[in-house]
Amino acid sequence: MNEHPFRRYHTSDMFISHVDKALQHIFVRQHSQRPYPAQQFLDQSGVETVLSNSEKKAVIGMMRVNHAGEMAAQALYHGQGLIARDHSLKDKLHHASVEESDHLNWCRRRLDALNAKPSRLDPLWYAGSFSIGMIAGIAGDQWNLGFLSETEKQVVRHLDAHLERLPQHDAQTRAVVQQMRTDELGHAQLADDLGAAVLPKPVKLLMRFTAKVMTILAAKI
Repeated sequence: MNEHPFRRYHTSDMFISHVDKALQHIFVRQHSQRPYPAQQFLDQSGVETVLSNSEKKAVIGMMRVNHAGEMAAQALYHGQGLIARDHSLKDKLHHASVEESDHLNWCRRRLDALNAKPSRLDPLWYAGSFSIGMIAGIAGDQWNLGFLSETEKQVVRHLDAHLERLPQHDAQTRAVVQQMRTDELGHAQLADDLGAAVLPKPVKLLMRFTAKVMTILAAKI
């Protein structure tokens, strides 16, 4: 009897695939699928924005936090996609994760330009968010989408705060953050359109508290 031309993937295969994906995102610099939002400003001047020491320190802190947030977002989508029951939902989560991967790469590129490194706790952010994504997926697709919607809405508010604090003349960083905000808002709207459940208030508060802890630690460590 001839072997089936298509390989059947078992739980162990999926586990190894996701471990490889995690290591790739944490330790390997990848190429973005879309153009770097700040490239237009680099093309115009050919040099980086001149920032004072205090401005540079503030921008680095914000971009470290954003990088950590995007690392967590990648893990969240990976965990949700692994458990999601609906194949159409899996495809949409995968598409959103590609955009989140762009965000991750853009944040890393901006940190490189500022001669700074991302948070050393990135593996922790990934592991924790992946677990949360799986739990949300186990609860059911509507709750999965509800968690995604609330996460993205909180991220949008977080990015709004950064846009208020960023130096007005730092066009490169502002361009990156603005495009990230646009994408995150789109992800939240997508989740709502697909029938996201409204999370209980205590869950929302817990999510905000967890995000606050990550923000404080990622900016410093």
